[in-house]
Amino acid sequence: MDVHFPTSSILSIVLQALLLSSSYGSLEPYDLLYNNAVDAFYRSDYKDVVRYMEGALSSYAEVRQTKVRCRLRCQDQHPFDSVSMDLQFFDVVLRRSNCQNECIEEKVGTQSMHKVSEDVNQDFQRRIPYNYLQLAYQKLKQLDKAAAAAHTYFQANPEHVEMDQNLEQYKALEGSDQDHFVDREARPHQRSFSAGVKLYDSADYKGAIALFEEALQEYYRADVECRALCQGPQRFEEQDHVLYHYSLYELVSDHFTQALHCEHECVRDLSTRPGRLSPMENYLPLHYDYLQFAYFQMNMVEEAMECAKSYLLFHEGEEFMTENLEYYREAVGHDVKPREVRPWLHPKWHPIPYIVLNALPSSSVLVCVFVCVCTVGGPLVYDSVQLVQNSKALNGTQRVLLDDVISVDECAELTNLAHTVTMAGDGYRGKMSPHTPNERFEGATVLKTLQYGYEGRVPLRSARLFYDASERARRIIESYFLLNSTLHFSYTHLVCRTAITGQQDHRNDLSHPIHADNCLLDPEANECWKEPPAYTYRDYSALLYLNGDFEGGEFIFTEMDAKTVTAQVKPKCGRMVGFSSGGENPHGVRAVTRGQRCAVALWFTLDPLFRELERLQADEVMQALDNQSSQSQWDTSLNINPKDEL
Repeated sequence: MDVHFPTSSILSIVLQALLLSSSYGSLEPYDLLYNNAVDAFYRSDYKDVVRYMEGALSSYAEVRQTKVRCRLRCQDQHPFDSVSMDLQFFDVVLRRSNCQNECIEEKVGTQSMHKVSEDVNQDFQRRIPYNYLQLAYQKLKQLDKAAAAAHTYFQANPEHVEMDQNLEQYKALEGSDQDHFVDREARPHQRSFSAGVKLYDSADYKGAIALFEEALQEYYRADVECRALCQGPQRFEEQDHVLYHYSLYELVSDHFTQALHCEHECVRDLSTRPGRLSPMENYLPLHYDYLQFAYFQMNMVEEAMECAKSYLLFHEGEEFMTENLEYYREAVGHDVKPREVRPWLHPKWHPIPYIVLNALPSSSVLVCVFVCVCTVGGPLVYDSVQLVQNSKALNGTQRVLLDDVISVDECAELTNLAHTVTMAGDGYRGKMSPHTPNERFEGATVLKTLQYGYEGRVPLRSARLFYDASERARRIIESYFLLNSTLHFSYTHLVCRTAITGQQDHRNDLSHPIHADNCLLDPEANECWKEPPAYTYRDYSALLYLNGDFEGGEFIFTEMDAKTVTAQVKPKCGRMVGFSSGGENPHGVRAVTRGQRCAVALWFTLDPLFRELERLQADEVMQALDNQSSQSQWDTSLNINPKDEL
């Protein structure tokens, strides 16, 4: 009688047999343990889920650390320093490779058993095992471990709504302790740095110094480990292995090119928080920036000078740090050397993809860590427009508040237009209450108003006014902020938000939560991540208000913590607030508790590739209208489609 076994069962038996027959120091493959844990989960065997999944995580970490230790040891035993001939080079390559193989197999067993699919590795990098663990620990009533697993998973998957809800439930449980919510995969250098920033912001400079110094040591240790992991086999993703017939020298060259690229990416990897695509800007130099000011506050000027010189190794000639250095030099009376920075981290040895923006500590005492350059601003283009507050008065950078951008009559006409043309949920993917259930949002685009004007549903003059007022706002923003290139519309929206009667008692939410317009605000990390789904191409924003006869609805700027309000604007007819769209300007809107608040919301870009499509169509419509002898004539061949999307 023929007996047929499933392929998966045969594979499992073979792997188990290999495990039993492997040499001393063997380690169970983490993919096998992971699969066993997933199988146990679907059998509702939660004790086995925990046993296998914790084993998988332990095996994963052990394989990684073994590779690091062995590669560093073999690198020291077989250096390339003394190589002067081709054959000597290949001899070192082979000896180092053999050394690594023997070392790794002594610790974890046959390496072929630990070759894991890319899908499994992706699951571990995304911390999927912790999702299973938190559910298993919850079923086993081990809520402290469930909370830790849930928190660990959520750190790398902040968009996971269900896990967010689970965490809130864990926090609400009786006996819940904040110490339960730990990140089991936290990187030591990032943990120390974040803790140091918190102490720095609370003016605990002594404690901040200890943590920043610890963060630096952990960073350099992590950097060495990351580069060691790049020494293994490389992936040639763009090459067809079947057709790959290059010579030995080309093969070796390709391998080391890939290894160098891998090492280069370590800089990005070490400065990227879990669950994020973008690295923290200026991450490593920022340690020295914080330290130089903290040491100065502790009257340790020589140490401050040393850190300032270290910072300038990365950003040679940076004005504010050069000024600090001169101050320290005068105070000390002699010069000092910068700290030793690893050669591959020095920009002259190895290019580092740091993007230097305004991600620096917010301090403005005698020795400035961040110098706020607040220019008076360019011309306002129109004589009637009045400057109310500049960046300095608004306690920030790239901000302006203007009055009389449009007249009272124009405000009234645009408000009447809004009452006719706006639709609930327009511009918010059909959601009537996209930001709060206590208000109703209605909106319309320029092209839609022009179509309504053509159809006679609103005065065509009003539709033109909406178009002209938005263009007036664009010209003012472009001129005031002294932009050297054309500012294009990214999105234009006539929007009203109305307080819903009966839902205003005891409100503690915002009409529009604190956010930034071109990046994802992360208050806990004190960062703004310029990555999708944020509109990363937006450069400037403006809000032109049409009325002020409502309660609440103040526009607010905050610090990166999304809590500390730095400036507040009370809307009124003809008032406009303009600002750059990045993380330097987090903002939101207080709750509208009575009445209706209407405004023209505008977002701009310097990149013509991201111009607003509907705006381009509206430009064509306006040009056609201007070419006609009267408004009663209309070229029906014009293709006005209000449903065109950005």
